[in-house]
Amino acid sequence: MSHDDKTEQEFDGRYGQGGHRRAESVRHGPAVTGAHALRDAVRPSGPATEGQLLDGVDKATAAAGLKDCLEYHTGGAGGGYLGEPADYRILLAMRSTGDSNAPGDGHFVVAIREKGPRTRLICNIKDGAVSGVNVGSGDQAIPDAPVVMPDINAHKLRMQSIIDRGDWRLPFRWASVGTVEPSVRRVTVSYGDETREAVLDGGWYVAAGELNQQVTRSPHVKEYDAGGRLVYDSDQDTYYTQTLP
Repeated sequence: MSHDDKTEQEFDGRYGQGGHRRAESVRHGPAVTGAHALRDAVRPSGPATEGQLLDGVDKATAAAGLKDCLEYHTGGAGGGYLGEPADYRILLAMRSTGDSNAPGDGHFVVAIREKGPRTRLICNIKDGAVSGVNVGSGDQAIPDAPVVMPDINAHKLRMQSIIDRGDWRLPFRWASVGTVEPSVRRVTVSYGDETREAVLDGGWYVAAGELNQQVTRSPHVKEYDAGGRLVYDSDQDTYYTQTLP
């Protein structure tokens, strides 16, 4: 089986030591469908703000990409276990930067499933074809889960391949996403020399920016409650990887 056709499984290291594991299904390979216009009745909802649609990727393009990714993940047939586009909410759309492991630029579409099992989906689309699909449970039903859980498996949104360590293509569009409890009212994400205010959208936070130099530290995530009290700091999270691989 070639690398382009394989399905991988990734696990959230936060609960890997005898605890809960959150499976990530990652598929790579050429798409079998093109972009299609969607009727309003089958379109995904969201995002909460126009600022979540970046780099010229509009909602129609993001919705069409989501549809293609769902069809690709089920071998071209609709109605698979991942559901339909109307089950989802667009969380983010932005350009993707190719690297030595996955050459070629394109754009990402990040969507969360609102109808059916809680699911987070990241699509990478290049030249109108699906290049990769990453699926995570987005499940926060864990006894010791913090009020915020940065999605550490969404690494493609915040870094280039480890093969290119020290030689990233710049400028680099990055993003940080994760789940938040209703008590969280404000999230900030610092990466490199910039700090971004995150948007809270459907139980998730999303922040994005642009790096002009390569970094070695992971995004620094902070969350605050309604009274302005700091309720989460990724620097204090022993399960959060502070440095990039």
